[in-house]
Amino acid sequence: MSHNFTDSVIRMLGEVRVVPALVATWGELERELGVRLPDDYKEILGRYAPIQLNGHLFLKHPSTPRWNLGRWMEETVQAFSRSDLTDLERLGFTGPIFGAPSGLIPLLNTDRGEDLFGAVEEDTGKWRLFSCDGDEALYYEYGMSFSEWLYRYLIGEDMFGPGSGVFYPGPIVFESMPMSGTERSVKWKGPERGM
Repeated sequence: MSHNFTDSVIRMLGEVRVVPALVATWGELERELGVRLPDDYKEILGRYAPIQLNGHLFLKHPSTPRWNLGRWMEETVQAFSRSDLTDLERLGFTGPIFGAPSGLIPLLNTDRGEDLFGAVEEDTGKWRLFSCDGDEALYYEYGMSFSEWLYRYLIGEDMFGPGSGVFYPGPIVFESMPMSGTERSVKWKGPERGM
């Protein structure tokens, strides 16, 4: 029996609190990108974003004016397209390296300069995940689903390359991302994890 990492992440994060209940406009974003985003990615971000987890990891939402996932994806593609990150040639990218539908699509980032990208294999439709720590032109591929990647990140494994793990024992710490310049962020904790 295979492990359901989406359910494991949802159990670890617990009930949605403080974050406004927003209907995610995934169809609109996917039409703009020209690809269908992974179901587990849409489920987790649709449920919790926009939010910061454990003081580092940002999850953005496709339907908010601030912290807008689609706008952030576009800005990140533009920034990385102008950079001199050539390590990806060894990973088999032959067309444009960044941007949908055939290049790397930004999925999330941290306040430590780390980014997680996804790319869709044309022939199989399977998603591949690649992380970059921002300081080096090195990318690491993770052969797993988004929810497994997130689960492993949250338990402190090295998910942005060797030595990148950040383990925080106890419940996940949430911080809301203000929807206006006058709104304050709010912090709370998820359920006990036994860690």
